[in-house]
Amino acid sequence: MKLSERSAWPTEPSGWAEAEARARAAGPLLDLRGSNPTTLGLVHPPDVYESLLSPELAHYQPRALGLASAREAVAGYYARRGRVVDPARVWLCASTSEAYAQLLVLLTDPGDAVLVPRPGYPLLDMLGDVAGVRRVPYPLQFDGAWSIDLAGLDEALAREPRARVLVVVAPSNPTGAMLDAEQWAGLRQRAADRGLMLVVDEVFADYPLRSVDDRVRFVGDDTQPCVVLSGLSKVAALPQLKLSWAVLHGPAAEIEPLRDRAELLADAMLSVATPVQLALPTLLDAAEQIQPWIRTRLLDNLEHLRAAVRGEPVDLLPVDGGWTALLRLPALDELDDEGWARRLLGVGVWVQPGFLFDLPRPPRVAVSLLTEPPVLREGIERLLAEVRAGVDDPG
Repeated sequence: MKLSERSAWPTEPSGWAEAEARARAAGPLLDLRGSNPTTLGLVHPPDVYESLLSPELAHYQPRALGLASAREAVAGYYARRGRVVDPARVWLCASTSEAYAQLLVLLTDPGDAVLVPRPGYPLLDMLGDVAGVRRVPYPLQFDGAWSIDLAGLDEALAREPRARVLVVVAPSNPTGAMLDAEQWAGLRQRAADRGLMLVVDEVFADYPLRSVDDRVRFVGDDTQPCVVLSGLSKVAALPQLKLSWAVLHGPAAEIEPLRDRAELLADAMLSVATPVQLALPTLLDAAEQIQPWIRTRLLDNLEHLRAAVRGEPVDLLPVDGGWTALLRLPALDELDDEGWARRLLGVGVWVQPGFLFDLPRPPRVAVSLLTEPPVLREGIERLLAEVRAGVDDPG
């Protein structure tokens, strides 16, 4: 039997994965990477979970794009944020990853290109292989704040005649950057000029970390095709319930054929469980209750980081939104981001090295602002002590 080349992913653990495994075996670690709210004390009251038990479960009436009540609940979620969404243009999936995978099937042919931001979370690497499409990075730049390098995007587009999809993550992960109106306009213009589908991943949009008067959430309209992705994992801190959504924006002449094909593909999968769909109105109401709690933790942890690194040989990079903060560490000859992360494992502190997100030098590591505060405080104290020791004695 011959297996496909497209699924020939490496299975051997990387050097970093082996270092993590050794550190875990050696003893407990202060984990500053956690992004699963259900393991970090951020859970709903019992009645929220009880909403998954409905008498309506006795009968199964599949709807390929999702139950009408669930799609209306998603439209209501956007209405509370000042956005008008037609429930008929909401498409439910089991996860954002599934939404990406199905969009790649619907929007590209094998050999086409998808433009993705760098640095960024490597979600599309395996999904692109499955669809047979190439992931072409376009650069984010840092000049005191993160932004999309529109000139770099133009260069990537010029090299890729088969570009079909432009992926935008806002707020970005892991940089936490949000886009201003000028950047949104630039992206929309380039997508229109090249006939690209704009796919906006806004899973962290409910978690701004600074004044956002000059920053805007994506606003879809009837003039340009676009797909906006989000879901319960971040919106309601419920990753275990496996429900996300894609909202289709744009002219009916372009969006209706996409919706029809999405419905056929979704009908072949029927991947979204009925209990979570029936409970979605309750779950999205519960999201409004848990989000302030999460934002308070994010902001408190961010403020602690700002105070802790003041006067230290560590810089906290600006972050507009999301659950992650980036720390810039000293660029010593023998220590890149992985070297620093390995050294921190040696003192019981577990962070994510920047290479996992294609972050360039100088060395940067990512820490989760969702971390339980006592763990974050002790972990950062050890991190700073180790950095000071490294600066004083580089050898």
